[in-house]
Amino acid sequence: MSLEAHDVSFSYVPGRTVLERVSLAVEPGERVAIAAPSGAGKSTLCRLLAGYLEPQAGTVLVDGERVDAHSARARAPRPVQLIVQHPEQAFDPLARMGRSLVEGVLRPGARGARAGARSRRAALERARETGLLERFGIRDAWLERLPHELSGGELMRCCIVRALLAEPRYLICDEMTAMLDALTQAELWRAVVAIADERRMGIVLVSHSPALVRRLATRVYPL
Repeated sequence: MSLEAHDVSFSYVPGRTVLERVSLAVEPGERVAIAAPSGAGKSTLCRLLAGYLEPQAGTVLVDGERVDAHSARARAPRPVQLIVQHPEQAFDPLARMGRSLVEGVLRPGARGARAGARSRRAALERARETGLLERFGIRDAWLERLPHELSGGELMRCCIVRALLAEPRYLICDEMTAMLDALTQAELWRAVVAIADERRMGIVLVSHSPALVRRLATRVYPL
């Protein structure tokens, strides 16, 4: 049982390889930091592991099951969740945050406005009952706001909760807290690591902060 990349290769432009024959395995409960210079393909590897990109060669497996962009779109919720550096790019600018927060866990096949509203309410109630909103300091008032009405730190809290609501087996954090102040970074990472430990959830992280990597990672993977 692991998240695995086997001999993965990828290029955006023919003849310009970004990743070539990369292999990586992340076990449940591990926190693996990907280390490489800027431009070496760390974010690309994150997107491949999460199923947002398909490798041109090789395979990505989640607990033995192949994951690619097509199957990831078809399956809800995704077993691998990706959180990126810029949370303002992760939300529909015209959707209220309460709607966006639960879009990854709505049950497939729920049709119509009423069924969708019931599903959203149920998902938010589960988030409240489990204390997930409280653990990340998300206020009820935020759920009625649009993304531009929240700060970057508030949006990142929502990004993390949206990913965790899907109960992923693996969480990919690509410079997740790089834009936040040190106090907020520490607060959010403490909460994420605590939940990962409770769930035995694997984490892949990218960070340019050696201190953060030393504190968080159980293993470093040199790309």
